Amino acid sequence: MMAPMGERQQFRGRIAGVGSTSGIRVVVGWWQESPYGTFADAMVERADGHRMLLAPTEPVADLVSTTYTFDEVRVEPVAVTDQVRPGRWEFTSPSLTLTLEVGARMPLGHLLRLVPAAVSASPAFATAVDPVARVVLRGVRTRGQARAGRREYYGARDMHAVTSVRGVLDGIPLGDLGPVDPPCRFGFSSTPRAPSVTDVVTTIGHVSGS
Repeated sequence: MMAPMGERQQFRGRIAGVGSTSGIRVVVGWWQESPYGTFADAMVERADGHRMLLAPTEPVADLVSTTYTFDEVRVEPVAVTDQVRPGRWEFTSPSLTLTLEVGARMPLGHLLRLVPAAVSASPAFATAVDPVARVVLRGVRTRGQARAGRREYYGARDMHAVTSVRGVLDGIPLGDLGPVDPPCRFGFSSTPRAPSVTDVVTTIGHVSGS
């Protein structure tokens, strides 16, 4: 059952952010725990700036598209698996296929692992580290106001490097792995410039009840 939007909602999972030599940047959210159950979605920004959301259901599409900004929303079957081989993500949908090779824990990941889980998941911690994140990670913020009067908090728990990418968007190859540059423009925060997978707890609340 979904929590009413007047209450805080938490999403626990992983976010992969990658760029490509074609200029296409992709952010995949793979959520193991959420008010919507287990699901995955993808936010895509093409080189020309066109922003797309690929969502598995209408309720997920409604939440994400009213929290972030897109030029196009597609509701279609979406799946992510890492069962083929440890360290490999396989994202599939009618619009996008994506294979990510995930490598070693990044230096920031080692630091994040030192923070107790309950602390890193709290909005208070996200608020406290936001000024640091803005300086250390270009385009990244850990708290901010989204659309529809919502406020978001990102609590990172770990971070691994993405070492390669293969994929096709609407029949067009993405090319080789590249930085997430320029930063994605879906909301107040982008993913880190360096291609990565981040373990994260995202909290969404209304500004009046944040």
